[in-house]
Amino acid sequence: MSHPYQSPISPGRSWYEDSAGERPTYPALYGDRTCDVVIVGGGFTGLSAAAHLAKAGADVVLIEAHRFGDGASGRNGGQLGTGQRAWAEEMEADLGFTRAKALFDLAEEAKAHLLDFAAANAIDIDFVPGQLSVAHKPRYVAGYKAHAEIMANRFGYPHLSFMDARETEERLGSPRYFGGVRDTGTGHIHPLKLVIGTTRVAAQAGAHLFEQTPSTGIASAGGKVRVTTPSGTVTAQKCFVTVNAYGGTLEPVSAAHIMPIGSFIGATVPLGDDTPVLPGGEAVDDSRFVVRYFRKAKNGQLLFGGREIYAVSDPKDIHIGIRKQIAEIYPALKDVEITHGWGGYVGITLPRTPFVREVIPNVISAGGYSGHGVMLSNFVGKLYAETVSGNRDRLKLIEELKIPPFPGGRKLRAPLLFLALNWYALRDRF
Repeated sequence: MSHPYQSPISPGRSWYEDSAGERPTYPALYGDRTCDVVIVGGGFTGLSAAAHLAKAGADVVLIEAHRFGDGASGRNGGQLGTGQRAWAEEMEADLGFTRAKALFDLAEEAKAHLLDFAAANAIDIDFVPGQLSVAHKPRYVAGYKAHAEIMANRFGYPHLSFMDARETEERLGSPRYFGGVRDTGTGHIHPLKLVIGTTRVAAQAGAHLFEQTPSTGIASAGGKVRVTTPSGTVTAQKCFVTVNAYGGTLEPVSAAHIMPIGSFIGATVPLGDDTPVLPGGEAVDDSRFVVRYFRKAKNGQLLFGGREIYAVSDPKDIHIGIRKQIAEIYPALKDVEITHGWGGYVGITLPRTPFVREVIPNVISAGGYSGHGVMLSNFVGKLYAETVSGNRDRLKLIEELKIPPFPGGRKLRAPLLFLALNWYALRDRF
C-alpha cells in the first residue's frame, strides 16, 4: 500500500514512492551525542558512508533534514552510465591519459561495487542491463563512432558498439535520432529501492540514523567537530557533509562550488508488450546539453526525464512539459496518460565533475555529481569510509580535480547560470 507522504523539498509524488514497497521511518534526534563520525545528509553518499563505516566498527551518527531519499538519490533517472560525467577522451584532453584512465577505472569500480553491494545485501534494485547514448543532430554521429573505438582501443572498455541511424531507430522504436552507441556494460535501476536497502544495511551494521533532523550549524575546534540541530548536538572526531544540492547556506565553500538545478520526470501508464518503444529495455540519454533521458520500468511504464530548470521556481505543470517532449520522439504517445510527474534538485559543478574537499578541519564535503551520481555518489561514500580508516589515496583522485566556484556569488550565480544554460538549450535546437 502506498504511503501518502510527499517530500516537502521536491515537487510531485514520484512513481518510485508508489513502487518501492515498504519505506521504513527513522526517529528524529533528541539530546546530545558523541561519536567517531557524524554524517550530515541521508542520500546515496551519506548512507553508503554510514554503512561502510559501521561495518568497519566506527561509531556513526547520520542526520537527515527530511526523509532518506527525499532528495536526488530517491528521485533520479536511475541510469548508471559508464565512466565519469565527461567522456574519457575529453578528460584525457584536460588531465592527461594517466589521470583520465585512473578516474575512468575508479568509476567502473563504482559501477561494479554498486551491483555487488546490492547483491551481497539482498537489495532488489530492479537492475536492467543496457544503455543507448544517441545523437539528436547528424553532426554528432561521427563523434559517437570515434568514442566507441577509443573506449575499446585506448581505455580497455569493449562494451560499446556504434549504432548507425537504422539500428538506432530499431532499438529506440523512433526515427528521431541519427546514430549513437549501445553500452552493454551498464544499465539502470530503481533508485529509491537502493536508498531503502542501503539504509537497512547501515542500521543493521550499527549506524545511528535520524530523519527529520536538520543541521543548523557545523563548527570545528580543538580537534572535534560539533554539529547542531534544533533538538540536540552531535560531537565527533570527523564530519562528512553529503547534502549536495540541498545544502543552502549550511557550509559556504560547498555552496560556492555546487549549484542546484531542477530536473523533472514523468511516468506514463504501462505501454504494453506490443509497443515499439525500447524493445530491448535499455535506458537512453541523448546529446543535448539539456539532456533528455528515458527508460521503461519493468512493468512497461515509460519514465521520461527532460525538463531541467535553472531558475528558482518549479514548473507549474510537470505533466504538460514531459508529455510534449515524449511526443517529439514518439508521436503516437502524444496523448499518453501520465500517472506521475515529479522533480528534484541535483548538484552540478562548472566542469561537471564531482566536488570533494576538506572544507573545515576534519570536515569533508562531497557532491556536485552533475547528473552522473547514481554509481559515483555511492562509491564516494565508500571511499570516505576508506579515508577514515587511513587510506585517502583513492578519494584524492577526486579531491584533486580543479573545481572553480560559480561566478557572481550566491546572489548572482543563479541568474547568470540561467542565462548561460538557456543559451545551451537554445543551441540544442539548431
